Amino acid sequence: MLLKRFFIEISYDGTDFHGWQIQPNAITVQSCLDKALSTFFRQEVITVGCGRTDTGVHATQFFAHFDLKETPEFKSEAAVTGINALLPFSIAVKNVFEVDLGANSRFDAVSRTYKYYIHFNKDPFKVNRSWLYKWSLLDLPKMNEAAATLMEYTDFSCFSKSKTQTFTNNCKLMHAKFEETDGGLVFTIKADRFLRNMVRAIVGTLIMVGKGDIGIDEVRKIVESKSRSNAGQSVPACGLYLINIAYPSTEEAEI
Repeated sequence: MLLKRFFIEISYDGTDFHGWQIQPNAITVQSCLDKALSTFFRQEVITVGCGRTDTGVHATQFFAHFDLKETPEFKSEAAVTGINALLPFSIAVKNVFEVDLGANSRFDAVSRTYKYYIHFNKDPFKVNRSWLYKWSLLDLPKMNEAAATLMEYTDFSCFSKSKTQTFTNNCKLMHAKFEETDGGLVFTIKADRFLRNMVRAIVGTLIMVGKGDIGIDEVRKIVESKSRSNAGQSVPACGLYLINIAYPSTEEAEI
């Protein structure tokens, strides 16, 4: 039977989910999406995501691909409307489109971009959307100087969650910088791939630099040690957003 492959673009608020990937006895973004797709297309649908986000992490852009055995005629706009009606408000479908059968949402991606948001004053409208940092002042230039040194490395074992099923801990960083926002900071980081927990561990380590707990030389030693125990604590998931997945055939969003 002839299969057809489709890409689906979604966004989601990760607050109430145990991450993207299906897990036993847990509500995940993938489990909700697969159920909605299976209902809409009236056949079992199993998605393959462009990556996986942890519990509480958000995504303003996320792609997955899936195959259909029997493909009814449908318009993308109608599919978006119908699938969205079957999903919780915390997940939104933006687009559904056919691709070549060999296209892969995960392995075809050439870069991924994350943002991490920090705010300094209590704000009820930023609960579960940003990390409230309420301790000592942060030295922004020093943090960016330390972030720039990360661009010199490729092995980021020191920022990776232990016991992950990866063949390599090498990543190609393309951008890493903090910027001031209204009442806080936002850290933007872009790479060809990321390790489990990598962004949150990097932010936690750079916060240590901003507080004056460690210097630039210590950051280099942490990376070169390849030991997770030497890096800073992971910052809370609520401030992390996957914002862009770039493919060779698509235009990348500006950082």
